[in-house]
Amino acid sequence: MGRRASPRPAGPRSAWDGVDGGQRGPGSGLAAERARQTRMAVVGAVTERWAPEQARPVQGNWQLAAPVGPSTDLWALGALLYRAVQGHAPYPEDSTAELVEMVCAEPPAFAEECGPLRPVVESLLRQDPTERPDFEELRGWLRSLVRSAPEPEGGAPLITAPAPDPGRLPAVRRRGELSHGRHRGAPGPRKPRGPKSLGRTLLLAVLLALAGGVAYAMVFLPKADQGADRAPAGAAATPRTSQTSPGSPSSPGSQQPGANTPTGTPESKPAPQTTGPGASPAPSAPPGYTTAQDPEGFQVVVPNGWDRRQMNDIGQVRYTNGDYTLIVVPGRDAVEGKPDPAAYQKDKERELEPFRSSTWVTSKGIRTTTVGRQLIAEGQYTWIDGNGRTVYARNYVAALGGRYHVLMVTGPQDGEAEVSKIFENATGSYRPGR
Repeated sequence: MGRRASPRPAGPRSAWDGVDGGQRGPGSGLAAERARQTRMAVVGAVTERWAPEQARPVQGNWQLAAPVGPSTDLWALGALLYRAVQGHAPYPEDSTAELVEMVCAEPPAFAEECGPLRPVVESLLRQDPTERPDFEELRGWLRSLVRSAPEPEGGAPLITAPAPDPGRLPAVRRRGELSHGRHRGAPGPRKPRGPKSLGRTLLLAVLLALAGGVAYAMVFLPKADQGADRAPAGAAATPRTSQTSPGSPSSPGSQQPGANTPTGTPESKPAPQTTGPGASPAPSAPPGYTTAQDPEGFQVVVPNGWDRRQMNDIGQVRYTNGDYTLIVVPGRDAVEGKPDPAAYQKDKERELEPFRSSTWVTSKGIRTTTVGRQLIAEGQYTWIDGNGRTVYARNYVAALGGRYHVLMVTGPQDGEAEVSKIFENATGSYRPGR
């Protein structure tokens, strides 16, 4: 007799049972939303795993959603291509909740750096799954791109590897086996050095190093009587920072503790700070740039031919040329408490307000450095402005004289090299007003 199927145990149906008793799935809107929240906790903020049809929250009038299929895989492919070419995801991935909300509410950022792949990537990232291309259409699209791609340059010399020389191959021996003779017609392996020869070699090397150190000390180091003539007993040597040129940096820590230098003499005064903005004369402008003595009192190097605008109502002086802008804020905001340029740059600086209010942003290279006694914060920021253009900016904040001085250079995303060149020349030459 055939084996009878065991009857299903009686009891309440699970929330994950299929409606018709077939494929298992969420049986209610509450179960579907719990499944979505669980997936958010497990998957995390990964754009490739959150197509809009996967990220939408479950509404009150819940119905069984269409199954996740090829269109979802195409979304993942588009996000992966975008990340590989652009260098970042099409949506910010700082928070899973924000990611799933933005995927459903806003289109992705423009794939400006994808070149010929841009229409392919943007079509794969359409929010409506029915508007994405199918696999056959995508395959034909990619084939046409491959066929129209330029051929690699020919004529390059080919490098061929030389044929192996059997006489140079190492002899293969079992572990612990020594060769005491040579084969006729072929050079035999060299006899390994024993522990005694290695020990003699190391001892000779150590003796030669000691002899070299003694000779160097006798020739180049000052003698005891010369040191006594230069520094009398009981008195510390006077630092010679006052004799250095104005452009050479002082060496901190050269004055010994407890040194009693007579007050009023040039040696008793601290050496002037020669590093950082405002501490030394600005260097000469490189070719293509000019040193601007601004009416607001500061000095900065700007490219030739740039237009200067008067200081606006928020304390900015702008130098502009087309899509590029150099913003200088010569001490608008006072330092409250302990100087912290990084916190000021992150939360309070008005020049970065477009970055903080944009729906799509990226940042990198944020760091804080100390130049002399000055704290400096730098960072690189990207955002989308009100016209839909991607803006790249390099920002600089320095705490000088109890106030924050800001320099920021902005330009298009494809002009990062030009923005960085202008930024380096401006920050390296900036001198605040006296």
